[in-house]
Amino acid sequence: MEKQIINTNNAPAPIGPYNQSVKAGNTLYVSGQIALDPVSGELIKSGIIDATHQVMKNLQAVLTAAGLGFEHVVKTTIFLTDMKTFPQVNEVYGSYFKGDFPARETVEVSGLPKGVEVEISVIAVGA
Repeated sequence: MEKQIINTNNAPAPIGPYNQSVKAGNTLYVSGQIALDPVSGELIKSGIIDATHQVMKNLQAVLTAAGLGFEHVVKTTIFLTDMKTFPQVNEVYGSYFKGDFPARETVEVSGLPKGVEVEISVIAVGA
């Protein structure tokens, strides 16, 4: 099976030895996105709601670069440093999906890259 690397300038550049996404067959694996503004390179620090919106915009940019959208997402993983923020993250996250929601798990972790509060990765399937 051939794999294709898909990166876009509309999402933050990887901060390590990985790509924004890898397409294998008709499945796209999108690396975890954090609340980095792709233009300024600055972290969004104005609260968990704004941070989650930026994460979702970054995911959307990678999906778009692959010719896909949130309607193609079949699985997500949400990492939080404080499960008490889950209601706000869940509300923002849910607003990006129309109709059928993907499978998902949400886990609390002791730390995330650059000290952020939320990171989300997705798996999408398209034609």
